[in-house]
Amino acid sequence: MSAESPAVDYSGRENQRLSETRSIDYIPLRERHGHPFSQFTLWFGGNLQITAIVTGALAVVLGGDVVWSLVGLLVGQIIGAAIMSLHAIQGPRLGLPQMITSRMQFGVYGAVIPLVLVCIMYVGFSASGTVLAGQALAKLINVSNATGMVLFSAIIVVIAVLGYRVIHKLGKVASVIGVLAFAYLFITLLSTHDLSAVWQNQHFTIANFLLAVSLSSSWQIAFCPYVSDYSRYLPANVSANKLFSSVFFGTVLGTQASMTLGVIVAAIAGKAFSGNEVGYIVGLGSSATMAMVIYFAICFGKITFTTLNAYGSFMSLTTLVSGFRQQTSLSRGGRILFVVLMVTIACIIALISEPAFLKSFTHFLLAFFVPWSAISLTDFYLITKGRVDIPALSQPDGRYGRWNWVGIVVYCLGVWVQLPFIDNPLHHGSLTWIFAGNDVSWIIGWFVTALMWLAARRWDRRGTLERSIHPAE
Repeated sequence: MSAESPAVDYSGRENQRLSETRSIDYIPLRERHGHPFSQFTLWFGGNLQITAIVTGALAVVLGGDVVWSLVGLLVGQIIGAAIMSLHAIQGPRLGLPQMITSRMQFGVYGAVIPLVLVCIMYVGFSASGTVLAGQALAKLINVSNATGMVLFSAIIVVIAVLGYRVIHKLGKVASVIGVLAFAYLFITLLSTHDLSAVWQNQHFTIANFLLAVSLSSSWQIAFCPYVSDYSRYLPANVSANKLFSSVFFGTVLGTQASMTLGVIVAAIAGKAFSGNEVGYIVGLGSSATMAMVIYFAICFGKITFTTLNAYGSFMSLTTLVSGFRQQTSLSRGGRILFVVLMVTIACIIALISEPAFLKSFTHFLLAFFVPWSAISLTDFYLITKGRVDIPALSQPDGRYGRWNWVGIVVYCLGVWVQLPFIDNPLHHGSLTWIFAGNDVSWIIGWFVTALMWLAARRWDRRGTLERSIHPAE
């Protein structure tokens, strides 16, 4: 965490507008506000939700036992969350959303490559969330699933348009609701089921253990392309250690709690859980009233999580378009248009797609963000030391140029080196047998790409900076 922490004259003044006015532009020091703890509540509350429960349950559904599945999931959380938390520090240090900084390594136009892919991935994640949340909302207000999905998408549009401050407030509320709901579900499980047989059924295999590690690590790495979007308003000189710890423990504790519930429920329910995840979880309620409360908790948890995806995809689309138009900001009307566009696409996909294919497709796309993450973090912490020419990020003829072919080639090689180790319904790598048929492409791709980017320093034509260059405030 040695990236440059700028010496700033931070006034502590805070913009009190509820609705966010900035998008991809640099956040001036006078508008910085907040405390690292807000990152804890955001990622803790955002991960206490149904999709994380279902993801954790897969460790058992696909053959693992409870004990070693939980250990594997925790190991994966720690690895993935560490990478994610390092990205979070980039937000306040640079005062920029996550993906626009890719122009440093790929060029102003070259950054379109990861940007297009990240837009697709987060629209896919939003669509997956809309399916589950729409079903829960439909039960809650007694409408059809399709109507529930449309209403849920409308809620997401409003929150994503309002932006940063509202999303963080939502995270605080989600933390409280999530803790209460999960406490109730855990107490219900412990009081109504004999779990001794579940705990005693231990059968460690390296294949199932690696599966659990991959499930949770890929879950955390999926946040990397937008994690600093939610930390960029923090004071520029905020403690890196406090910020890292807030994000790390928030996302690890929230996700592990959800996945633990999923593992235990799947072990108890057996075949009754798969395909009826929402219904089974709600069925744990002891009365019709509690069932409705759980439906509400599921909806609220998905609102937080899907808003993160919608806001992140909107920011990425804005970054993509602005690169070619040489814009540094977005009008209010443009913001609404882009948010509505991305959420509408996600809603349509949710209404017409096959959920299994959607899940396989979005997880396959993660292979394209592992090398991006390696390049971004290696560049930030070891090469540029957090120093950036911010005006040049919008100047195709500036320091970073139109296309940085060194960065693009290293990125493509980073994707290519993962292919033999990917195990996904859309692609089965030829070398997955080495790891008992498990997908470990993410860890191979990350470290190989990082080493290639360090080796490529000799061709770096960006020059060195003594300190960051900021726009005039």
